[in-house]
Amino acid sequence: MTLSQIKAKAASLMAGFEGEGAQTVDCAILQPAEVLLDLYGEDIRTRAYVTQDPVRGEVMLRPDFTVPVVEMHMADGAEPARYTYSGEVFRRQEEHPERASEYFQVGYEVFDRTDPEAADAEVFARFSEVLAPYGLRAVTGDIGILTAAVSGLKTTEARKAALMRHIWRPRRFRALLDRYSGKTPIPASRKALLESADPWVSCAPMIGMRSSREIGARIEALHKDAAADPISHDEVALIDGLLKVSESCDFALERLLDIAVDLPAISEAVERFARRCAALDARGIDTGSLAFEASYGRSSMEYYDGFVFGFLATSRPDWPAVSSGGRYDALTRQLGQGREIPAVGGVLRPGLLVDLEAGQ
Repeated sequence: MTLSQIKAKAASLMAGFEGEGAQTVDCAILQPAEVLLDLYGEDIRTRAYVTQDPVRGEVMLRPDFTVPVVEMHMADGAEPARYTYSGEVFRRQEEHPERASEYFQVGYEVFDRTDPEAADAEVFARFSEVLAPYGLRAVTGDIGILTAAVSGLKTTEARKAALMRHIWRPRRFRALLDRYSGKTPIPASRKALLESADPWVSCAPMIGMRSSREIGARIEALHKDAAADPISHDEVALIDGLLKVSESCDFALERLLDIAVDLPAISEAVERFARRCAALDARGIDTGSLAFEASYGRSSMEYYDGFVFGFLATSRPDWPAVSSGGRYDALTRQLGQGREIPAVGGVLRPGLLVDLEAGQ
């Protein structure tokens, strides 16, 4: 595989999206770190390349295109809009050193408030058509169903907010859910702090950035959390049942409708899923064989808040997804300065497609 082959494949993919009415856009390789840190927190430093610019301050090598494309659209984009782009992205691969840390992406994004489920189906169908010759396995999911379930839990707003923050970190989410339900005890370090008479008043010097008032407020919040009633085992069982849904879209819809009877908070999200299935059928996608996994995307798609999808090379389980995407309405709200618009899109990795063609 050569760079010229990858660029030729990327150009061909972009031309196909342009043929569907997408406008070509480009984004700077150096992106302001502040925006990405505000969105994802300090965790993104473990996945992105960060450097210091003498004029612009802290910047990152472009980890993806979606955030700058959303910023561009929310600043002056027309509605509806469709965009395509191509270029290199940069990701640190500390957990997977065998994977490339610099590679090409080609993307297709749709900003359209007319019919979000039809837009979901449009994007998925476009990628499905492009990738049909490669024999990939398609899988879909819906982060919005899980977030709706968390929002409907009978517990404190602080606990729900903590669970929401960690939906994209499955182990941390599980640990919090177990603790909030009483399945696991409060950590010993936290318990000792709570049992101390005046845990934050000390003769020791203050260390770190937090003031004594901030420390006191934090400990007060911990006391309130410790006093809260546990999440019921029935609700935890429903969350567990939801996360285990893994079958074809048609059968998954039946299962989710059953769960919604006892967990009505997810009803609206499940109705959106049903409309998406109908829109996919209208696009010629066989939802009777299309895989749906309720947990799909939770460890790698943290700005998506609804429909998610991926195309995987079953012959190369060591590879990341050849293509992935989903809906990110909340991101447009965060970057829109008071404006928002339903948005969905996805990316392809032309380098992996070139590798697959060489293998064929």
